[in-house]
Amino acid sequence: MLRPMPDTARLHREAVQFRILLGLTYPLFLAAALVQRLRGPTRPALAPRRTVFGEARAMAAQAVPFAFMG
Repeated sequence: MLRPMPDTARLHREAVQFRILLGLTYPLFLAAALVQRLRGPTRPALAPRRTVFGEARAMAAQAVPFAFMG
């Protein structure tokens, strides 16, 4: 059975919630990225390296969508 298309208001609300959660969790992931960076390299030397801020954003963007599953 086909599900009805989600309304734009719900999509907008979820997008706002995603950005809020991303902003709230970013400092936590920034701290984790700093700790990882201080521990030493975990990748091969030939792999391109992101900045600490880019790494934190990537970790947050990977984890936050799990809040919307279910």
